[in-house]
Amino acid sequence: MTDRLTAGAAGSTGAAQAGDERLRRWRLVLGGGPADGTGHEPAGRDAAMDRTLAALYGSGGATAGRPDGGAERSAGLGGSAPQVARWLGDIRRYFPSSVVQVMQRDAIDRLGLSALLLEPEMLEAVEADVHLVGTLLSLNRAMPETTKETARAVVRKVVDDLEARLATRTRATLTGALDRSARVSRPRHRDIDWDRTIRANLRHYLPEHGTVVPQRLIGYGRADRSVKKDVVLCIDQSGSMAASVVYASVFGAVLASMRSIDTRLVVFDTAVVDLTEQLADPVDVLFGTQLGGGTDINRALAYCQSLITRPAETVVVLISDLYEGGIRDEMLKRVAAMKASGVQFVALLALSDEGAPAYDRDHAAALAALGAPAFACTPDLFPDVMAAAIEKRRIPIPEA
Repeated sequence: MTDRLTAGAAGSTGAAQAGDERLRRWRLVLGGGPADGTGHEPAGRDAAMDRTLAALYGSGGATAGRPDGGAERSAGLGGSAPQVARWLGDIRRYFPSSVVQVMQRDAIDRLGLSALLLEPEMLEAVEADVHLVGTLLSLNRAMPETTKETARAVVRKVVDDLEARLATRTRATLTGALDRSARVSRPRHRDIDWDRTIRANLRHYLPEHGTVVPQRLIGYGRADRSVKKDVVLCIDQSGSMAASVVYASVFGAVLASMRSIDTRLVVFDTAVVDLTEQLADPVDVLFGTQLGGGTDINRALAYCQSLITRPAETVVVLISDLYEGGIRDEMLKRVAAMKASGVQFVALLALSDEGAPAYDRDHAAALAALGAPAFACTPDLFPDVMAAAIEKRRIPIPEA
């Protein structure tokens, strides 16, 4: 009901009288049948919209078998590729893009249409988004060669859109953080950070002259002359982390393009794979992952530890729901050791727009006790989180 409510309400954009319009909307939401109480029978475009909704969310006919004795909704797309292709075209005709993406996800989840995505014709018909990319990556190993080229084109479009949206702000935010983290005590005049210099010298204020006489100058370093920062992205590729893998791969490519950041990208399930060499193209990174399988965070962190040569200049970002299948105590000891050596350690339960996922609360609390709070992060917040880690200041944690 909730799904149909979202799609039906979004598709109802007529200009009828207020009373009739309410009945019309409720009819599209409820799906018809004697129990809907609207007495409204859709016609024309409304009837076509109703058929596309009924194909996914059911006609609402009463059948036996439900514990509450109520109506059973049954979907009507079946397994026919031509029928599904027509339906995909219909929903794109009648509903806005954001609703189309929701309905596609519902069709894949409720009707088991994943297998049809292995056909190039289906991929050409769908509305591409992050969740579709995650589904395609989970099917990667089963994908026939005839489909892989089309799948890469779909993934490429989504990745390019994300990079266009996120890259500029990420580079600007982190460039500023790198400059600030490389402050020098004897800066050239053009490199003086006047805001921090004034605040650091307020006790030297001369009221008779109305000015501050700075005893200590604080300046920005130049990013191209400063000590480089090392960033290790350690990404859980279990099935529940699909959207996070997509966003992390895009951010990894953006970070790798910055000369002042040496970026490593590691993905893991029960095995660990270093995909740093593929960072020039996030699509290659994504097709190098294998979504699904178990989780061994301890093994992944052991590998990440082996990459650290300059702890005080290193940021490690673990992106995982923390459902550890390896050795819990060893995992926590590794985090504690990294923190003690000067590494900035950040744990993200998710890197997506969906908010906090299901996660292991005990492990999250244990990390927080070590000074590594675990929280879900949106893509828009990620640059600020990284900037804070680079500057070694408090991480901006969103409110739950």
